[in-house]
Amino acid sequence: MAVTKIKPIKSTLSKALEYIQNPKKTDDKMLVSSFACSYETADIEFGFTLSKAVDKGNNLAHHLIQSFDPGEVTPEQAHAIGQRMADEILKGRHEYVLTTHIDKGHVHNHLIFCAVNFMDYHKYNSNKKSYFNIRNASDRICRESGLSIVKPGKEKGKGSIEYTDAASGQRVTRPAKEQGRSYAEYAADKTGGGSWKSKLKIAIDLTIPQSKDFEDFLKRLQEQGYEIKRGKYISVRAPGQERFTRTKTLGEDYAEEAITARIKGEYVRAPQPTRGGKLQAALDGKPAPDTAVNLIKDIENTVQAQQAAGVPRWAKMQNLREVVNTINFLTENKLLRYADLEAKAGDVAAAFDKTADTLKTVEKRLSDMAVLIKHITTYQQTKPAYDGLKIAKNKDAYRREHESALIVHEAAIKALKPFAGDGGKLPNPAALQAEHIQLTERKAALTAEYKKLEQQAREYGIVKRNVDSILNPGDSRGKTKQRGAEL
Repeated sequence: MAVTKIKPIKSTLSKALEYIQNPKKTDDKMLVSSFACSYETADIEFGFTLSKAVDKGNNLAHHLIQSFDPGEVTPEQAHAIGQRMADEILKGRHEYVLTTHIDKGHVHNHLIFCAVNFMDYHKYNSNKKSYFNIRNASDRICRESGLSIVKPGKEKGKGSIEYTDAASGQRVTRPAKEQGRSYAEYAADKTGGGSWKSKLKIAIDLTIPQSKDFEDFLKRLQEQGYEIKRGKYISVRAPGQERFTRTKTLGEDYAEEAITARIKGEYVRAPQPTRGGKLQAALDGKPAPDTAVNLIKDIENTVQAQQAAGVPRWAKMQNLREVVNTINFLTENKLLRYADLEAKAGDVAAAFDKTADTLKTVEKRLSDMAVLIKHITTYQQTKPAYDGLKIAKNKDAYRREHESALIVHEAAIKALKPFAGDGGKLPNPAALQAEHIQLTERKAALTAEYKKLEQQAREYGIVKRNVDSILNPGDSRGKTKQRGAEL
């Protein structure tokens, strides 16, 4: 688990940088790194950037601390996590110095970054939103690194709900408004995703375990958005449905007497054979016929069998909602075979990974170019001061007077040395700027595609885990490869 906090530095920047670089705390500076500056001269380089600020503000820098639980990470792991976080939240636009301290009972990172970015010289706005982004980035990177994270608590007045996620088996706390939409809400604005009768049967199956009697059952259906019509037979109409459906037309298990008996636990239903018979054949240990299995039917029958057997896990609201959402997703996307679902989930995941890799490559190039442009600009702007040293009669006096500019110029020379071509010629700034603009446009397009695929990959991943969990209740991880190509 990593805990973060941030505070502004309004004065004594050099002292703050000196403190975090203390050799006794950083393994003799083995755990010190910097970006777009040299950590030895970071205060002066920060000052050079601050001198060009469009909106100066009162801050010289910001000091972010990231602390880890004792024994959870090695110093090297903590430092790598700190670098990832710094690069993500600062987006390659701010000089920073990062150090990892190992002198206390817990490893912790210190990140000091310039209050003004070196791209357009605007200040960093430290507020609740920016800190929320820092905390989210820290949590996600820790999670991806196999570390624990701080679990959000219930928010007073927000109607938070704590539950065990059906897909992952983990305890989750979220504001109620963020929970998945109800079946009625989902069905009201979707068409063609399956017959009304099929969806009504599912809604009835999932409502029965929650009901104490038949009247309570009808009330719960109404709360889901269904319209009830009483008469000789009970009829139900979903939002967007043209005609009412008599429940008894859904089958003998859905007549009023059967529903009442099912609520009381006095009605025993035998699981129906699945379309194609593969699931039932597998349960019976018989050879499976060579026909495609309808996943929707499999899920319906499995839920019915579990309810008939009195398995309590289907009575949990979150599990019931997951079943409904899963069935809607499968019907809307016409994924009626397990092999189709598995193939589509794999294709989406592969496309997401490819786009993510491409985006990272573009972001890395943009970051490198930004730093290169920064050093070239710094070199050009401080060159007159450096040239003046060559002709100064009293070089010591001149150096004292122009010390900051000379130090920054020498740092720029050092940083640009690897990029100098034949005769020490530097890259063309105009060409770099043009490439930077092109890459920025490409990054925007890739980011949009990345977010789209990320959402799709998440949806398919959840649905696939839910299907595996429903059809293989004893195997939470859903070892689906053992189920064969069709199921």
